[in-house]
Amino acid sequence: MINRNGLLTLINREMQRFMRVFVQTLISPWINAVLYIFIFGFVVGQKIESIAGVPYIMFVLPGILMLNVLSSSFQQTAFSLYFKRFARHIEELLTAPLSDAEILIGHVVAAVARAVIVGAGIFAIAIFFDAAQVVHLGWFLFYVVGVASLFALIGLLIGLWSDSFEQLSILNTFIITPLTYLGGMFNSIDMLPAAAQQIVRWNPFFYFVDGLRYSMTGVSEANRLIGVGVIVGLNIIFFGVLWVLFHKGWRLRG
Repeated sequence: MINRNGLLTLINREMQRFMRVFVQTLISPWINAVLYIFIFGFVVGQKIESIAGVPYIMFVLPGILMLNVLSSSFQQTAFSLYFKRFARHIEELLTAPLSDAEILIGHVVAAVARAVIVGAGIFAIAIFFDAAQVVHLGWFLFYVVGVASLFALIGLLIGLWSDSFEQLSILNTFIITPLTYLGGMFNSIDMLPAAAQQIVRWNPFFYFVDGLRYSMTGVSEANRLIGVGVIVGLNIIFFGVLWVLFHKGWRLRG
């Protein structure tokens, strides 16, 4: 039986954690989004009017939104879990009447909530610049929530693995941001040489960005079934791996 009160308490605690520093967790990505939209949407957009029949600012917006959604979700769980280990607060969580699955779900739900709030703010900003629309709401929600939950799980794994605050930034700096930029964030895959196109199709971030772009503009360059399979499959795999690690107490006890 699910411990609803305990799970809701954990979710509320994690949400209060990022709301206490809302300037860093919310305002900062919103300001960055304004700069991205202005520079790439208007400055560059004056030179590139449209891609695949879509105004350039609307073409790049899904990539900007996706980058902020997955980064926010990842940072929420990675820093939260690592700080609990660092400050030895993790013992309180492990002795609470919560199962390993409930602990994972609580962290993931709070991370998804942060990602959704960040995404909603960016979407509102884009509406102000007349750069946002949603063509397929169901797909939009699936990609935002699905990718946010995936990177919340990845953040938990990094939070377990890390031995310092510097290590928490390794994935975001050297993998997440570069692969997002190389996943069609600012350009169509058709603009690349044939060999580069094949490489990009092996980049899972390409399917994340393309799927969100399809939901917002109706334009797609990838097989959506592959994207759905990648998101659902990786969520299941990472949740299973983390459940085993939590159950064994890897880097949590002793």
